[in-house]
Amino acid sequence: MEALLLSFALVLLAAILISGFAHRTVLSTTVLFLIAGFVLGSGVLDVVVLSPTDPTVTTVSSLALFIVLFTDGQEVGLRDLRAAWRLPGRALLLGMPITFIISAVLGVWLLGFSWPEAFLVAAVLAPTDPVFASAIVGRGEIPHRVRHLLGVESGLNDGLALPVVLFLIAAVGGPDAEPMELAKELGLGILVGVAVPIVISWLVRWKVFSRTPLYASLTPIAVALIVLGICLATHANLYLAAYAAGITIATVAPEMRDAFKEFGGQISELVKLLAVLMFGALISPEILADVPWTGYVFAVLLLVFARPASVQLSLLGSGLPWEERLTAAWFGPKGFASVLYGLLVLASGVPGAELMFHVIVVAIVLSIVAHSSTDVPIAAWFARREAEDLERERQREV
Repeated sequence: MEALLLSFALVLLAAILISGFAHRTVLSTTVLFLIAGFVLGSGVLDVVVLSPTDPTVTTVSSLALFIVLFTDGQEVGLRDLRAAWRLPGRALLLGMPITFIISAVLGVWLLGFSWPEAFLVAAVLAPTDPVFASAIVGRGEIPHRVRHLLGVESGLNDGLALPVVLFLIAAVGGPDAEPMELAKELGLGILVGVAVPIVISWLVRWKVFSRTPLYASLTPIAVALIVLGICLATHANLYLAAYAAGITIATVAPEMRDAFKEFGGQISELVKLLAVLMFGALISPEILADVPWTGYVFAVLLLVFARPASVQLSLLGSGLPWEERLTAAWFGPKGFASVLYGLLVLASGVPGAELMFHVIVVAIVLSIVAHSSTDVPIAAWFARREAEDLERERQREV
C-alpha cells in the first residue's frame, strides 16, 4: 500500500509538471499513469505488486467506481436530457446496442466464447469513458454538437451498462445467480439513490436551517456517504445507487450540483488516475502473452470497426456533416468503467473469467493509447478548417 501511494504521488507530480505540454501534443497524462503502472508492476520492476483479487484493488476499485458514477450522474439532469436529447439519444439508444451486438459476434467468431460470455465482454466494453472523452469534449475547436453528443453519451452509458454486466455475470455462473435477488438489489439501489437526495434537498430548503457556502458545497458528500452507508447495510447495489443519486441531485437540486462541481470533479479525477495506475500495475507481461493473437484482432476490430460503424449508422439522417459524424464515431474510448467492470468479472470467479479479463485488458489498453493520442491532431484539423472557412468568407466580402 505504501509503495502504491508513493508511486501515485510521484506520477501525479510528473503529470502536473507536463500537463501544459501534454495538452498541446499527442502526449497523454492518462497514458503516463498507465505506462507507469505497467513499468512499476509485476513482471517489470516489481515495485507495485498487485493482483486483481488483492483487497486493496477491490476496495479502492469499488469506492472509485462509486465516486465516479456519483459525479458522472450529476453531469446531466433529466431536464437537461429533455432539452438536448436528439443526437446523444441516437448514440445511446441505437449506437450502443449495435456496438454491443457487433462486439458479441466478434467475440464468438474470433475467440470461441459462448454467447453469454461474448455478451458479457461486449457489455463490459460498451461504455465510453468520460475522462478520455473529455480530452476532445474540452476542446473548443471541435463543433459544439459533437462535444455535447460525446459528453452526454459518456456520462450516461456507464450506468446503462452496469445492470447488463451484473445480469450477465449471473448468467454465466457468477455469484448472486438468482435473478429475483439480483433484481431486488438493483431496484433497491435505484430507490436509495433517488430517495436520499430528494429528502436531503427538501431538508436543506427549510428556512430554519442556514448553511455557509463551504458546508453547502459539502452537501453532496453527505448524500454520497448516506447512500453508501445504507447500501452497505441493506445490500442494495452500490453502483446503481451512486448513479441514481447523481442524476437525482442534478434534477431536483441543480444548485447543490453546481456548488459541488469543481470539488467533485477533482475528487473524481484523482480516483480515476489512481485506478488507471493500479490497472497498469495489474497488466503483467504474462497477461499480455496469455491473450491469443485473435484477442488482439478482436481489440483492434472493436476500435476501428464496431464502434465507428455503429455510431455512423445511428447518426444517419441526423444532419451532421460527415467529418462530425466520423469524429463522434471514432471517439468511443474504453476506460475507467470498463476497467472496473472487468475487475467485477474477474472477482466473480465465473468459468473463463481470466481469459475474458485479459481480452478486456488488451482492448482497454489499445483504446487508451489510440484515443488519447488523436485528440490533438483532430482538434487541430477542425481549427485549420475553421480558419480556412473564415479566410474564404473574408475574401468574398472583399
